[in-house]
Amino acid sequence: MRVDLVDPPAYSPPYDHALASALARLDDTSVRLLTSAFAYGASPPPDGYERDEFFYRHARGPAGSRLRALSKRAEHPVDMLRYRRAVAGAGGVAGAGSRAADVVHFQWLTVPRLDLRLLPARPTVLTIHDPLERSSRRGPIPAGAFRGVDAVIVHSEFAREQVVAQHGLAPDRIHVIRHGALGEVTGEKPTVGVGFSPVELAGADDGTPVVLSYGLIRPYKGIGTLLEAWRGDAGRGITDAQLWIVGRPMHESSSLRAAAPAGARLVPRFVTPEEEHALFERADIIVLPYEKTERFGFSGVLATALAYGKPIVLSDVGGFAEVTALGAARGVPPGDPQALRAALRELIENPARRASLAAAAGEAAATVFSWDAAAQATLALYEKIAGQ
Repeated sequence: MRVDLVDPPAYSPPYDHALASALARLDDTSVRLLTSAFAYGASPPPDGYERDEFFYRHARGPAGSRLRALSKRAEHPVDMLRYRRAVAGAGGVAGAGSRAADVVHFQWLTVPRLDLRLLPARPTVLTIHDPLERSSRRGPIPAGAFRGVDAVIVHSEFAREQVVAQHGLAPDRIHVIRHGALGEVTGEKPTVGVGFSPVELAGADDGTPVVLSYGLIRPYKGIGTLLEAWRGDAGRGITDAQLWIVGRPMHESSSLRAAAPAGARLVPRFVTPEEEHALFERADIIVLPYEKTERFGFSGVLATALAYGKPIVLSDVGGFAEVTALGAARGVPPGDPQALRAALRELIENPARRASLAAAAGEAAATVFSWDAAAQATLALYEKIAGQ
């Protein structure tokens, strides 16, 4: 089975790498990842698969800049057409020789309505990690636009229900395959120690428990609720632990600094894999206080926390609730700082409870959320749609 995994914008290099590596470990499976250069740092080196930076080779401007976004958007339809022609045999794909894919698996659609019209004439799978469009004036993408997609993968039963409802797709076209755990259990653990922790935290660690909020900082991530929970009222805030908020803000970070209570530290940037490892090794609790949102409620941060076997406190939204139901995380109502503070206090003050949650997270990472399980289910789906 020859598989093309396609992630034009390189939205999720760790996920792409883990899935490609797991698929490549299966017998008689050849995998090529077609993506673009990740502007924020080095991507993981391929492990048993080919990696081709096929898309956006002429993008200009620094990472995150408007110039870079516009140049990629301008190049995108040209590259999509170039890939479709390559698959059809009208042109070669760089570094690929005469190899033709049996199945094409898109991870992300950069411009969904356009991309659905430019899919190659091959058995095609689409993973919908998040809603394809949000707040579109034209309404949801109709089912007829998906005629070139043979199967859709989502990461939770909640997501499956949402995709069926939003787009009117037949339920039997939507397949739940869990997002694999990212990090320790995938063999990606860097061989470094805590000395690689971000310099912004140098000298800040007083040895008390660390609560880590990690990943891109967006409004729906609930950072405001987290800060309110930490601060408390009438002197009832959390004072016997540290709060580390690490990730690139997608809005002005000065307000976060101003709002940060005592015991909170902010690292407002992407961090290296070595720094990420040091942070997760040091953290005693991972917190994901998401607000109610139209998103599907899974995340790479949650997948990483599971892989590291960490106690997790998260909002019961979307697919997160399914992790709570497994006993692999502690759930709280979204947007409720009092409930969040109570859950954090319980774990900060109770090492035995932290150990129990950590063990459940590690068990989930090795079973329900293992990459071997995800790869086997994905390959079975490929074989089904390819008629093998």
